[in-house]
Amino acid sequence: MIEIRNLSKSFTLHNQGSAVIPVMAGAALTVASGECVGLIGNSGAGKSTLMRMVWGNYLAASGSIRVGEVDVASAEPRQIIRLRRDTLGYVSQFLRVVPRVPTLDVVAEPLLNLGVQADQARNRAAALLSRLNIPERLWSLSPTTFSGGEQQRVNIARGFAHAYPALLLDEPTASLDAANREVVLTLIEEAKARGAAILGIFHDEVARDRVCDRVVDVRAYTPKAA
Repeated sequence: MIEIRNLSKSFTLHNQGSAVIPVMAGAALTVASGECVGLIGNSGAGKSTLMRMVWGNYLAASGSIRVGEVDVASAEPRQIIRLRRDTLGYVSQFLRVVPRVPTLDVVAEPLLNLGVQADQARNRAAALLSRLNIPERLWSLSPTTFSGGEQQRVNIARGFAHAYPALLLDEPTASLDAANREVVLTLIEEAKARGAAILGIFHDEVARDRVCDRVVDVRAYTPKAA
């Protein structure tokens, strides 16, 4: 479902004489349907960079990133927009939403964008918010006013609202209490059971050992010094 081949990435520092900094070379991995692969490596090794390239926020210097039938590395913007709507979900560490939109609609939005009936989409959103212990009295409020932990749970609910065939998870259990951590891990297990291909960053080693089928150390793709 996710297949990365010979992927490389560098950054150009335009404010420092256009110096080019290579950050990744020769990256290769696959994630099959129903599999969860964890990315490991020290801070700065390139885990988030790799995830952002799969999501399409960073442009690869070379190589391919196939998600289903789409090569993200060479896709046009409209293809990436369609991929994110239908196929590829992303739970980041930070919730980014339009201010003043109610939490229930924030979570329901991925389904509404797919043409799901509003009542059905909001029922699914309500079920996830309840499961993640977001009090119903908060559903009509904007999540921009919530605590960090509450925002993270709203982000998780939004990411799991649609049954995406592929999912990117960036530290989904960070800063969660034991009860909500268990809910998130169960959601991941359910997504795997329905066939989702999951690529994630899990600094929580116990969580990683539970849901990941294997790990990939991105330090193997650090460019060698000249």
